[in-house]
Amino acid sequence: HLRWFAQRGHPVTGVDRSAEALASAGAFGQTVLADIENGPWPFAGQAFDAVVVTNYLWRARLPDIIQAVAPGGLLLYETFAQGNESVGKPSRPDFLLAPGELLRACDGLRVVAYEDGFLDSPERFVQRIAAVRAAPNPGETPPRYPLQTQG
Repeated sequence: HLRWFAQRGHPVTGVDRSAEALASAGAFGQTVLADIENGPWPFAGQAFDAVVVTNYLWRARLPDIIQAVAPGGLLLYETFAQGNESVGKPSRPDFLLAPGELLRACDGLRVVAYEDGFLDSPERFVQRIAAVRAAPNPGETPPRYPLQTQG
C-alpha cells in the first residue's frame, strides 16, 4: 500500500517492527522501525491526511490509530473478522473482529463506507471501513467525499 500511494505522488510513512520489511519500503517514503504492540506509539501528537491499515488488529492501538487521522483526513482499515477461523488463518479470536467492532471503534469519525462479510478469493471474513474526520471549518457547503467506481 505504501508503494501504491507513493507512486501516485502522496508522501507516505510506513511502520513495522521488522527492519527487513522496511528495507524495501524505504525507497518509497519515510519508514519507522517500531514494535507498536510492545513499545510506545511512535506517532504520538502526529496526525496524517490518510491512515491505511490492512490485515492487522491490535485492539489496544485502535484508539491511537483513529486519533492519528487528521481533521479532514481519511481512515481506510480492513482486517479479518469472526468466521475466518472456519476458512483459515488467522483463527485466534484475538485477531478477529467481532460483528460491528470496527464500526464502533470509529465512533467520532464519519463513516462513508463499511462492510462486514465474506470474500471468496481468497476465502476470508473481513470488516472494512472508510471514514473521515470532519475538517475544523468545512465552510458553507457540505464536504464532498467523491465516490468512484473502478472501471
